[in-house]
Amino acid sequence: MVRALSLLVWVLVALPVLWPLLRSRRSGSPADEAAPRDELVKDPVCQTYVVRSRAVRRAARDGTLYFCSSACAKRYLPS
Repeated sequence: MVRALSLLVWVLVALPVLWPLLRSRRSGSPADEAAPRDELVKDPVCQTYVVRSRAVRRAARDGTLYFCSSACAKRYLPS
């Protein structure tokens, strides 16, 4: 009986402390929902996949090309 009461006291003390943390993780913030997800793009020179936010960008006729490094961007020759 003493163990059950002790457990109940711990739950009653911990719940108000943990509840805001659990709610924020579950719902997420509006800023997180609006942010676009980063995706992988393929380097046309070495065929390596790189995260778009870290890729070297170059403008092309068809749009933007993404490279894994500035060395690959320099080596690119459009066909």
